[in-house]
Amino acid sequence: MCGIAGLFFHARQAGDDAQKITEILEILQHRGPDAQQIWQAPGVVLGHVRLSILDLDMRSNQPMVDPDTGRVIVFNGEIYNYLELKTQLLELGLRFRTASDTEVILKAYERWGIDCLNRFNGMWAFAIYDPVEQSLFCARDRFGIKPFIYGMDGEKLAFASESKA
Repeated sequence: MCGIAGLFFHARQAGDDAQKITEILEILQHRGPDAQQIWQAPGVVLGHVRLSILDLDMRSNQPMVDPDTGRVIVFNGEIYNYLELKTQLLELGLRFRTASDTEVILKAYERWGIDCLNRFNGMWAFAIYDPVEQSLFCARDRFGIKPFIYGMDGEKLAFASESKA
């Protein structure tokens, strides 16, 4: 089931955001007992609790950082056609280090940008942070099977897998 959470600040401020995400992940702990991690940079903090299903390798823990682009993803869900997409991306010259659908999302976004969403068959909620563009791309599946609850005020975007978080 997994759980995701994040804070993205319009002004790249630094604060005790990791503590805030730690508190949120404690609320989401029942969604992912197998791993819990936080990734932080000025102006953004992402957190994930993991329920390992497809790829049990620790390299598939999240937040996952793409070593080629520096992009960071938190993801909840399953991309059913990820093996087909991975084959296409390998043929285009992209490299993979895991067997996870999470990495396929990162590489699909690298290759096709937001049009990658049209290629996904599955249920998902994810956020990808791009450190070069200093942007956050968030998406959920067409039917909202995987929840993505968010709120915005004048200074930040906050999101999580559950509203109580």
